[in-house]
Amino acid sequence: MSGDKPVPEPPTFPGRSWLLPSALLDPDYGPGPESSHGHGRAGRRPRRTARDWVVDFTCFVLAVFIGLLSVENVRNESGLPQGYAALDQVLGALACAAVWLRRRWPVGLAVAMVPVCFVSNTAGGAGLAALFTLTVHRPFRYVAWVAGASVALVPLFFWLRPDPDVSYPWAVFLAAVLTAATVGWGMFVRSKRQLMLSFRDRARRAETEAALRAEQAQRLAREAIAREMHDVLAHRLTLLSVHAGALEFRPDAPRAEIVRAAGVIRESAHEALQDLREIIGVLRAGEPDDAGRPQPTLGALDTLVSECREAGMKVVLDQHVTDRAAVPTSVGRTAYRIAQECLTNARKHAPGAEVTVTVSGAPGDGLTVSVRNPAPPGEVPPVPGSGQGLIGLTERATLAGGRLDHGPEAGGGFGVRAWLPWT
Repeated sequence: MSGDKPVPEPPTFPGRSWLLPSALLDPDYGPGPESSHGHGRAGRRPRRTARDWVVDFTCFVLAVFIGLLSVENVRNESGLPQGYAALDQVLGALACAAVWLRRRWPVGLAVAMVPVCFVSNTAGGAGLAALFTLTVHRPFRYVAWVAGASVALVPLFFWLRPDPDVSYPWAVFLAAVLTAATVGWGMFVRSKRQLMLSFRDRARRAETEAALRAEQAQRLAREAIAREMHDVLAHRLTLLSVHAGALEFRPDAPRAEIVRAAGVIRESAHEALQDLREIIGVLRAGEPDDAGRPQPTLGALDTLVSECREAGMKVVLDQHVTDRAAVPTSVGRTAYRIAQECLTNARKHAPGAEVTVTVSGAPGDGLTVSVRNPAPPGEVPPVPGSGQGLIGLTERATLAGGRLDHGPEAGGGFGVRAWLPWT
């Protein structure tokens, strides 16, 4: 029992979604092929979170700040016409304003910034923001073309417009390093986002697979119960048919035999209806493959415990049932199956531990089956187990009109407690 553990739920971020980029919250966004508008797989733009607005505003402020620092260099350039200096600043202002469009058109904005930055010195900050956005949101082939073109134009730019404070080699080197650093930072952010997206997809797949496994286990349990109930109903209906046929063909039989046959018919019909109520709603799949199999009852629990003890298990059976003979057959059979499965799990997951099986109940109060085992005395090698047996037991108890709870005990070990109706 100790090794049957449920599949954990995937992590969520309740109340903190504003701390994540919208690309990680949008269910249609993914690292797969993007649409022509750059809005993820489904082609729709994700709604910006508070974090996105903060990042956009920060990029805009940095672009404006770098542009303002470059204005002084533009004014100090010797031989630069006054009209061209004014055009440089106008293009820089427009480039800074275009930073707000970087999420909508990352490729188009980055491509447009290559010639703009070559013409305007004050547009350098906006060009870096556009290149960073392109690296984060698009594959590396786009980044390689845009960054390569920018770096290729750097020597020509400083040849035509040399920096008065920095030598030509150092200016080219610093510009190339700044471009490479922007691309590297963007690739780091993109890889981290893709990693988080892959974790989210894996969590969703694991949750779906766990749901499918649980559904399959429930279906198999229902099929097993349906086969078992078919055996019971076939036995009872055959008995009913035999006695009814005897009454039909021997109407002159002695009164005592007629009374006995009628009693058997009444009892068999009553038991068959009880068993039929348990299986209504359960979908049968396939034909019974083991007809005629004897069905265990609560009285067979002593034999089960004896067999486990002979196999080397330490089992303590504690029964407090007012009248075991009065326990309904279906309830006793369900209790037997629960104890049998729990003892099997204890043998696998807690070898050497003493298992306590407690059965108590009375008519009107219901029948309670409790199976507990402490932690195993030594280290137990891992045994494959995914909770399918406990799922089947829960299904059995539910179909019988009862309930079943299971989980670790407070003092260590594992416990299963089931309640079944007994009227």
